[in-house]
Amino acid sequence: MALTLTEAVAQLGDKASAKRRSAAKRLGALADAAAGPALLDALRREVGMRRTWETQYEMIMALGACGHLPAADFLAELALRPTEDDAVHLALGDAVVRLRSPEDGFAAPLEWCLDQGDPSLTDGALRAVATLDGVPDARTVDRVLDLLEPLDPYDGLRYWAAVAGAKWPGERVRAFLEACAAGPRADVAEAAATSLEGR
Repeated sequence: MALTLTEAVAQLGDKASAKRRSAAKRLGALADAAAGPALLDALRREVGMRRTWETQYEMIMALGACGHLPAADFLAELALRPTEDDAVHLALGDAVVRLRSPEDGFAAPLEWCLDQGDPSLTDGALRAVATLDGVPDARTVDRVLDLLEPLDPYDGLRYWAAVAGAKWPGERVRAFLEACAAGPRADVAEAAATSLEGR
């Protein structure tokens, strides 16, 4: 039986990383703002533990899903720290966009992630924009395409932009999607083809 909100919050303090991870994942699925403070406290404890990157990933994703705005500055601070755990930075990019876009719009947090020069952070930010049906302004879209167009056609960083492109205006976006749809990487090509059909 799935954990209740109260049970999942309590389990964030478990000694076993796997239990903390499953609690965070459950709280992300519940997406209840009430879990935000406990998740932020748990993440603050977790970040010093190098081996628990999967648990950190789930906690960060849950904070974004819960919409816990007080976590935004701490997550941005974490995003500036070097790490070998790409998945953690992917989650940070996703959560930064989710927490800042309601107030700042999609362009500002997406551009902040682009400014860091971290492909994982950018990938997460683009994922959030795509899943939230976000439409950044034309200048930001151009900046995204400036980054993605020169990449190798096998580069997976194109994927979420190919998904989000269904909602993005402009002929340059259409040309990007057409290039992706004709490209060699199957997931990117399929996403781009679907977006072209939806435009």
